[in-house]
This record gives sequence, structure tokens and C-alpha cells, in this order.
Amino acid sequence: MRITRISWTVLLMIVVVTSGALVNAQQSPVDSTKPRPELALTYTYVHANAPPAGCGCFSLNGGSAEFAWPTGLHGLALAGDVTVGHTNSIGSSGASLTLSSFTTGVRYSPPLKRTRFQPFGKILVGYGHISGSLTQRQTTSSSNGFAANLGGGFDAHINQRLSLRLIEADYLVTTFDNGINNHQNLLRISTGIVLRF
Repeated sequence: MRITRISWTVLLMIVVVTSGALVNAQQSPVDSTKPRPELALTYTYVHANAPPAGCGCFSLNGGSAEFAWPTGLHGLALAGDVTVGHTNSIGSSGASLTLSSFTTGVRYSPPLKRTRFQPFGKILVGYGHISGSLTQRQTTSSSNGFAANLGGGFDAHINQRLSLRLIEADYLVTTFDNGINNHQNLLRISTGIVLRF
């Protein structure tokens, strides 16, 4: 996997901020028993398996915004996610690709009393869109397709209003027309902040 110098810089900054925030956070655990609406803003790294029938794999860097609205049903929330990733370095040709996904579904966070760390899992489905020079070369390909996002992660509570998304790992599947199997498997890794309202 090739990660650009900018990606390493962003990851290093996130690690430093996360470490500092956790050290400066209150020593007593946060009471997270009352579910609150959340908005997560994250840096997102995507590892893609294209072209099919081999691993001419490439990486995309971008960001995600994810909301969760509690339903009142013991840890369940309605969730939505918007992710955009981009690369200019696919294969030897240096083709560009921008991948966007818009998914909704459910998220489960087990109710844990007075703890700093909160695990969660989610299942989201929706719509994906691709653009860039790679798609322009494939004139028969559709730039729209189905997208599904299955995964989970851990948040670290700093206070009642702010958390750090330590890590989120998702399996993102898309069904863009690629002339072979119309199926893409992507690994998505995210980290960032979570705002509670």
C-alpha cells in the first residue's frame, strides 16, 4: 500500500491530538447512558481492489461525515454516512478516481454505564458514485451503483459533548460496472472527532 506524505502527516496529527486529548481528559469516566444525536467528522482511508481478477490495488484518501440519531430502543440509532475519497495515482497511467458513497441504516452501541470507551457496529446501504479519468476511459461503464457499508469501531469520550473516534473499520462493497463482475470490495479506515448534541 502506498500512502502519500500528506496522508502520513494527517495521521500523525490525529495521533498527537488524540493522545493529548486523552491525557488532558477528566480522570473520571463519562456517563454515556443517555443516548444523544451524534455527528462524526473523520479522515478516511480507502483501500480498493481494482481492476478485478487481480490486485492492481490502490488507495484513496478523503473524509466522512456520519450522523446517528437514537431511536430509544436500547442502543439502536438511525445512521447515515457520506464518504468521499480521491486518488490521482491508479496504476502506471496515473488515472484519477473520486469515489462517493451515501448510505443509511442502523447503528448499535451497547449501553455501557460510566465508561470512557464506547464500541459500536453498523449496517448501512445506499448509493455510490464514481468520477475521474479512470471512468472516462471506460465509456460503457456506469458511474452510479449500489453501496453497502458494514463495520464498527471505538469512540473515546472526552466529555458529554465530544468524543474521539479512535478507529472505525468498514467493509464497503460497491457494484459499479467494470466489464467483468461489477463488484468491488473496499476496506475503509476512519479516525476523527464525534460531536454530541
